[in-house]
Amino acid sequence: MPELPEVETTRRGIAPHIEGRRVTGVVLRRPDLRWPIPSEVSTLLPGQVIDSVERRAKYLLFRTEAGTALLHLGMSGMLRVLPAHTPIGKHDHVDIAFDSGQVLRFTDPRRFGALLWQMPGETHELLEGIGPEPLTDAFDGDLLWRVSRGRSAAVKTFLMDNAVVVGVGNIYASEALFAAGIDPRRAAGKVSRERYRKLAMEVKRILAHAIDRGGTTLRDFLAPDGAPGYFFQELFAYGRADEPCKVCGTAIRVVTLGQRASFYCPGCQK
Repeated sequence: MPELPEVETTRRGIAPHIEGRRVTGVVLRRPDLRWPIPSEVSTLLPGQVIDSVERRAKYLLFRTEAGTALLHLGMSGMLRVLPAHTPIGKHDHVDIAFDSGQVLRFTDPRRFGALLWQMPGETHELLEGIGPEPLTDAFDGDLLWRVSRGRSAAVKTFLMDNAVVVGVGNIYASEALFAAGIDPRRAAGKVSRERYRKLAMEVKRILAHAIDRGGTTLRDFLAPDGAPGYFFQELFAYGRADEPCKVCGTAIRVVTLGQRASFYCPGCQK
């Protein structure tokens, strides 16, 4: 699944092409993706100017005066800005056409993505009650330490909880915990304030670096310009089971935490 850096890479890739542009039409080639597509997408979005393209957690928000279209890439979704006459593929489910003569095309082979609507002044239920963005000042080690007190869940599961902080998915949680030297199996409530400060710093550093490098190349993800991300080759823990640790040489291990594969180095992470 595309994680926060992939979504942010997508946002940065498409924003210059559609911000300030007027929507001339919306083509929905199926009535639903993961959920039914609200009628407002077809009735309210055409004619509107895209004021801004923002990101909240892993959702892209296309803001207009009439409301906000919310889009989630799901497991395999991809957005591209293309000439309007570009031939349609089997899994090209949505086109948003603009006065520039281009379309924003959403391709989603597995159809786990979502296209939703949020009225002005409202917050969609999927965005209610979620935690701060990891790259903002609202997220730091003191927050992690305070929220984690008394929690027996594994620290990696805790870090991936969207109620704690949004967008720290499986890959980047594994990498941040490795960089901070924290065993992902350790109980969240047993991690010290100082170690949480280190962890928060590494989350910020790794996510920012991954965004700069275009995200993590996964099987289904390409940047909007068709170029793959380049962060994957720099991973220290994720996906490296049984390979030697790049720091100490100990074999990387994998365990299942919260139904997700969790990679760690028993030599570097305590």
